[in-house]
Amino acid sequence: MDNRTKRQLKQQDQFVSTTEKGIEWAKHNPRSAAYVGIAVVVAIGIIVGGYSFYSHRSSVAADAFGSAMQTYVTPIASPDQQVPPGTKTFASVSDRAKAANPAFVAIAQKYGLTPAGRMAEYFAGLTYMEEDQTASAETALKQTAGSWDGNLAALGKQALAHLYQQTGRDSQAIELYNDLAKKNTTSVPAGLAKIELAELYQSEGKPEEAKKIYAELKDKDKDVEGKPGTAAEIATEKLNPAPATPGLQ
Repeated sequence: MDNRTKRQLKQQDQFVSTTEKGIEWAKHNPRSAAYVGIAVVVAIGIIVGGYSFYSHRSSVAADAFGSAMQTYVTPIASPDQQVPPGTKTFASVSDRAKAANPAFVAIAQKYGLTPAGRMAEYFAGLTYMEEDQTASAETALKQTAGSWDGNLAALGKQALAHLYQQTGRDSQAIELYNDLAKKNTTSVPAGLAKIELAELYQSEGKPEEAKKIYAELKDKDKDVEGKPGTAAEIATEKLNPAPATPGLQ
């Protein structure tokens, strides 16, 4: 085994180790870890894909992306929280974003034509959002949303829709959710886009619009065996929320 292969395998082992610690921590801290979950899954796919390329440039980009992701999947924990021994943490999402963002930006700028470089642009947008740098986030996410890769473009549009909601541009968010629902990509299934659209309507004080979407998903979202799909299950819960337990907030 040559030195370069050993280095790549070591980097992958380091990433897996960091991810495993993060997952173990997440079991006990689901609220703090929820936002990172999708990032871990997508990143692993990109890193593995990056190593399948024979191009030296793609491999170097994948190495750099893996290092940046090690920072991005680091758990968030307050000083009084217990975490597994040896696990690094950040005090806030913003602090973690500030640490990871420069690496993602550099990878996107230097290796933008590689798979890892294109994914880095997306994570640059996410971390800009987490730092409340709205203009920079919008620029990066629009770049991703225009990608020729349908799955990556869908992730960019979804994040861009979230940004529009956060900045009071609901009409633009609605347009993106409807587009995502029509495209039905692997990364952002139509059912997920519709659920998020319904939640947006709910937040706008339009419960009837939300109920229409939930009812449609409940009836039509089925798996290959005809059983209710994930979106249908969520929609059913939204239409029939469990009663609050007395004494609990």
